[in-house]
Amino acid sequence: MKKVLSIVAATAMLAIVACGPSAEDKAKAEAAKLDSLEQQRIADSTLQAQEAAIPADSTVTVDSTAVAPATK
Repeated sequence: MKKVLSIVAATAMLAIVACGPSAEDKAKAEAAKLDSLEQQRIADSTLQAQEAAIPADSTVTVDSTAVAPATK
């Protein structure tokens, strides 16, 4: 009897997992994807605006190996 119940329980779990996401879950996933794409588009346009604001003939260079002077 114990084996039969184990087999029935395993079959029930597989049946539930095999059903997959509902239409509502799929819609939520699609909405999240579109929101993410919109946020990325906004971030890209912001970056482009910032790069456009920097003059092309800028002579400022950054030395990433330089050590900042100690302050008191």
